[in-house]
Amino acid sequence: MKCTNKPKKRLSKKAQRRRKIKRTLFLGMFFVILLLAGVLGIFMLKGKQAVDAPMAFRLTTEVFGQTIGEDSLVAEGVAADLCVGAGDTPLDGIEAQGEERAALFDIQDKKLLFSKSLYEKSYPASITKIMTALAALGKANMDEIVTIQAQDVQLEADSQVCGLVEGDQISMDQLFHALLVYSANDAAMAIARTVGGSVEGFVDMMNEEAQRLGMTGTHFVNPHGLHDEDHYTTVYDIYLMLNEAMKHQEFTDITQLSNYTINYKSADGTQMQKWLDATDQYLTGESSAPKGVTILGGKTGTTAKAGNCLALMVQNNYGEPYVSIVLNAENKPVLYERMNQLLEKVNRS
Repeated sequence: MKCTNKPKKRLSKKAQRRRKIKRTLFLGMFFVILLLAGVLGIFMLKGKQAVDAPMAFRLTTEVFGQTIGEDSLVAEGVAADLCVGAGDTPLDGIEAQGEERAALFDIQDKKLLFSKSLYEKSYPASITKIMTALAALGKANMDEIVTIQAQDVQLEADSQVCGLVEGDQISMDQLFHALLVYSANDAAMAIARTVGGSVEGFVDMMNEEAQRLGMTGTHFVNPHGLHDEDHYTTVYDIYLMLNEAMKHQEFTDITQLSNYTINYKSADGTQMQKWLDATDQYLTGESSAPKGVTILGGKTGTTAKAGNCLALMVQNNYGEPYVSIVLNAENKPVLYERMNQLLEKVNRS
């Protein structure tokens, strides 16, 4: 039997073109579907991760009745290097009574260990002089001889002064010692006038430095801390200020002294000397810090409105630094009792 192959019918060019177009459309739709499926899968995966991920904690607190975020508590770019906290932070064995404000900061681990009224408006009294020193350091010539003017000594009758009078000549270095050891208000005025060109100009410098440090709850109107309703700060801002001041060797060297003798020349040319005791009872030996605690520096302050105040940087028996602050204590015995309660927490067994 003879077999023959029937020739296939050849498609026309037009039919071939239609078939090619259909095949191309089919492949295109297939790839589009694959792409959409991939995109949908990615969105579903991200959505699951967003649900599963913990919500980021954002620290907020109230300063003078306004809610602010963590980034507003300190100057931009420095928050990572500072202790930050919101509200009161309890610690076993620590009690701050009534209108007292207090805090304990672990500088090395950047932790707020205890706080009461951390952001409440407070009057700093002579703790102000930390900022007086900060604003002047780097701008003052410590060898400059300053002639005391009448405005430097026109202060309240019971004001803490080292007894300078108009016409006395004293070096800037000696004024700094009188400022930080004895808390002399006449020294504060002379430094401010000399460095700032005027006391008002220097106070502007103080407020600019406070702004640079992120001291959002602070406003200064004088260089000494005598009471003024518009002269205020917070416990947290004092921490920022002291933490910065302790970076300056001149500040730490002076604020560790238990006493100092200033030398200057009176208006008639007589060489004068005055012995000045420190206002910090830990330095004078009138009060004792807990065993193993070393005072590195700080500042006292006292007015009728501010109460008894003390801000310290200390180190424990391992050399680890802490800042401890107590404001508005009823009297000096209570002030040092409260401070010791805080300082007892810095040592590690």
